[in-house]
Amino acid sequence: MSTALTEGGLRQMRPGSVSADNPSGLASPDVALGSVLADNPPEADAVGLYVHVPFCAKRCGYCSFNTAPLDDGAMARYLEALQREIDLLGALAWSPRVRLATVFLGGGTPSLLTAADLAATLDRIRARFTVTVDAEITVECNPESVTREKLEGYHAAGVNRLSLGVQSLDDSILPRLGRLHDARGARAAFEAAREAGCVNLSVDLMYGLPGLDLDGWTRAVDAVLDWRPDHLSAYGLTLDAGSLWGAAGVDGLPTEQTQLDQYWRLAHAATVQGLEHYEISNYARPGFRSRHNQIYWHAAEYLAAGPGACGFIGRARYANVKATPRYCDALAGGDLPVASVEHLSPRQRLAERLILGLRTADGIPATWLETRIGGDRHLRRRIETWRTQALLVDTGDRIRLTEAGFLLSDALFVELL
Repeated sequence: MSTALTEGGLRQMRPGSVSADNPSGLASPDVALGSVLADNPPEADAVGLYVHVPFCAKRCGYCSFNTAPLDDGAMARYLEALQREIDLLGALAWSPRVRLATVFLGGGTPSLLTAADLAATLDRIRARFTVTVDAEITVECNPESVTREKLEGYHAAGVNRLSLGVQSLDDSILPRLGRLHDARGARAAFEAAREAGCVNLSVDLMYGLPGLDLDGWTRAVDAVLDWRPDHLSAYGLTLDAGSLWGAAGVDGLPTEQTQLDQYWRLAHAATVQGLEHYEISNYARPGFRSRHNQIYWHAAEYLAAGPGACGFIGRARYANVKATPRYCDALAGGDLPVASVEHLSPRQRLAERLILGLRTADGIPATWLETRIGGDRHLRRRIETWRTQALLVDTGDRIRLTEAGFLLSDALFVELL
């Protein structure tokens, strides 16, 4: 099952994506790599901006994202470096012609930011870039780190979308995940967000968790849907390299069939509640699709700021240095903290558009797939088999995966590469 993209999107370079510019893959900033941004102006006039806030009060066992402990003084040093990075990005020759259509603060735990610090960050972004009047500005929040007062401050600063990391409503499972909230705290955080004026509110859940049976999952899904969120992200647990569970393993995982049953239970329940399943792991009420994440799924362009953040501009995908102290040191020296760059070939670019586009209910233009197939008879037979099995369907001049196709998408994606 392919559910690797989270609500924050493509935060880390794909495995094997380190280019010849940085064959070792070491996370150290390189002045020459920083110039890649200046030499690769975006093709579009409107792009997104992903801002990575790395700090966590506690690292979850399943998490493989770039995180850092919130030591004394670490947040202040990070914020100073982040403002310098925003200044450097805004000083690129092509920046004045670019508009930011979305801003997404992911983590880590961005809701560890005070309302004042968040407002100062957004003010700095607005001072260096043109932010569209209707820009979607999202902050990921952990339930235990928000209050109505803080969220009112976020709203006043211009945040118009929140993504609440609930993950589970089972108080026997949450501590095992490393989460610091309980089910009651999750509901209280959701209500606080509504009371603070948030009219675009997303909730994250996870299935396939250790100790989670189908009944427990059903209760969580029904409870969250009763809250009436505008958007719901649901991810199957993956034991990724870099996570504590990926390294040490974890007991009590449900069977593959139970995970499939959990997937289908959510898909059916969300449909009954009027949510569209618009991407493998995402559901939304009409008009509430994540605009920022659709940048990723459309293989469009976005800038990145923060330690370990990844961006894609022109034909270059780049990643910042991961270690927060090194990130801060690079910016203290006046350099963009770029650690690795990948220049996509036309073949890579097409494959990425196919794979990301097929994650969505809208699918892809049929001409894209035909271009990729070309004279590859094996791939053509595979595509025809998927059509016969009703995993892939034609809708006018577009091709998309069915619900069943979503579940088996990894097999096709490997072929498309």
